[in-house]
Amino acid sequence: MSESLLDAASAKFDQAEVYRVESESHPVSFEANRLKEIMRRDTSGVALRVIDQGHIGFSSTTDADREGELVDRAGSVAPFGSEASFDFPAPSEYPDVDTFDPAIPQVSQQSMIDTGQGLIERLLDEWPELLCDASVGWSTGRGRIMNSAGVDAEYEQTSYYCYIGAQLIRGTDMLNVWAGYGSSRLFGESDLDRLLQTVRRSLRWATNMAQPTSNTGDLPVIFTPRGVSATLLHPLVSGFNGKNVANGSSPLADRWGERIVDERISIFDDPLIPGASGSRPFDDEGVASRKHALIDRGVAGAPLLDLQTAGQLGKTSTGAAGRGLASSPSPGTSVIDIAAGNTDFDEMIAGVKDGLVVEALLGAGQGNELGGDFRANVSLGYRVANGEIVGRVKDTMISGNVYKVLSQVEQVSDSAEWVFGSMRSPALKCLRVEVAAKDE
Repeated sequence: MSESLLDAASAKFDQAEVYRVESESHPVSFEANRLKEIMRRDTSGVALRVIDQGHIGFSSTTDADREGELVDRAGSVAPFGSEASFDFPAPSEYPDVDTFDPAIPQVSQQSMIDTGQGLIERLLDEWPELLCDASVGWSTGRGRIMNSAGVDAEYEQTSYYCYIGAQLIRGTDMLNVWAGYGSSRLFGESDLDRLLQTVRRSLRWATNMAQPTSNTGDLPVIFTPRGVSATLLHPLVSGFNGKNVANGSSPLADRWGERIVDERISIFDDPLIPGASGSRPFDDEGVASRKHALIDRGVAGAPLLDLQTAGQLGKTSTGAAGRGLASSPSPGTSVIDIAAGNTDFDEMIAGVKDGLVVEALLGAGQGNELGGDFRANVSLGYRVANGEIVGRVKDTMISGNVYKVLSQVEQVSDSAEWVFGSMRSPALKCLRVEVAAKDE
């Protein structure tokens, strides 16, 4: 069907592209210590994108009986569509990327139930008052790209994931901690143990409530890998998004090749990492994947570009196109990989006289995010006093600018951890982060 759809569109329009996806997922979920749901979801659909007289037309469907309507629908939209700044790419060599594990589709429902129950029971053995949620599941997917320039490429991807969360209610205080991991490979006990260790560590650190720091203003803050993801990643990556660069809203528009943060910071978008959830041999426009430097030793590399934004900027696509079935492609990240440093995490904490460890935020995204600003309440964080974590903080807010904060990095931990499988990051100790605590 894809071939006939492409042939029909190519005969009518200047250029055409067919994007087809199929997926199957099997999630198992637990709520409040009990099995809640066992499901199976199947999704399939096709999208047609055309270029007609210099303008883009787009249409998609998940109904196989209506695929024949896509050509006319895309044609009716094209006169009102955006001006195309690109041509569809010609065939090219694609890297060999590990995205499929045949063992994953063999995982049974009972095995996933046992895994989820086992994680919950191991937490309840130590903290019987917890209410635990968990999710375990796997999925398989296939994507295919065809276009009128000759591209016809497809790949299969598997995913296996596990999430464990714990809620502890004491009077009017409610604590929520969590950890999760996903991979295109089937993982085992060692990875599950790491999830539990993360949750246990958070529970131990949060056992006591700490008074908000008496000092408001600029304080040292240690961002755990999850804290980096929650606080710094989104305002930083928005500056590298090709759409923001093309429309002039990125603060990096004229700073490529300049040092923008501390030289200990190197951040890559790397879809070639074996087993990572977002790895792929090509992007959602059929452009070959490659490792892309966003920041290399403090220096701004280049923006993330799809075909359209690359054309608008007079550059070539970086293979950063992502899309949903019902939406046109846009530039984005695949797998974020932040280079580790040379400081032990415990040493980072030991060196703080008065500061915070931040793991999660509530209401992240306030402020001028496109300019790199962040401002949010700390939903999971801990006070450090005289080199020791003394308890969980409440009613505390952090704010700042990601470029300024990353220019004040004092230490980078010597190990990087996966955050759900699409981001790998060390912990970062940053000086002079703005902290405000509510007075008792």
